[in-house]
Amino acid sequence: MDWTALRRRIEATGLIARGGFHPEPEDGVPGEPGTLVLLGNAGPGMWAAFSRARQDEIDPLDNWTRRIVIALARELGARALFPFGGPPYLPFQRWAMKAEAVHPSPIGPLIHPDYGLWHAYRGALAFEERLTLPAPDDRPSPCESCADKPCLTTCPVAAFTPGAYDVPACVGHISSPAGADCLEAGCRARRACPVGRDYVYAPAQAGFHMRHFRRAQSDT
Repeated sequence: MDWTALRRRIEATGLIARGGFHPEPEDGVPGEPGTLVLLGNAGPGMWAAFSRARQDEIDPLDNWTRRIVIALARELGARALFPFGGPPYLPFQRWAMKAEAVHPSPIGPLIHPDYGLWHAYRGALAFEERLTLPAPDDRPSPCESCADKPCLTTCPVAAFTPGAYDVPACVGHISSPAGADCLEAGCRARRACPVGRDYVYAPAQAGFHMRHFRRAQSDT
């Protein structure tokens, strides 16, 4: 399939194509397909499509994603893969670093030169055939030229240090009245990043993800 046509078809669902690569056996892609195309979101675009179609479910975003990606896979003759539903979990972050110019940030999530920290991977399409893909995007991490690294100094409970994330401190904070800003508007450390300001999630989207994170941690 032509990459432009594939990208446009994916975008019609509310998701976007997040690059792709031709897997090798060591990549751990089930079935060793010829091409893996990652699907996800950047900024608020997906939120509008999800909000129109969401259902009253325990995990509405994951379930919406399943419906969208499985339907795409059936239509396009691919296999649907997801970063959730484990353990075990598929190595989506490792795949993402092969598919496009994303790099680990000082606070953990992958950072993109355009989207900053305001993006995510929701699924993937595994094609048997070897599709022609765009030229690799080899831009360096924007964190390399960020001298101040405000993401590491903005958290109210100092949950982030280089190479470490104090999850209990974070969860305790957003579960308290003092953490209302982080819970409703999104992580302050994430918001402090100067990259990708045009893609910052609106409060409704940021709050949805933070409440989901808090609930998931409470269930563990």
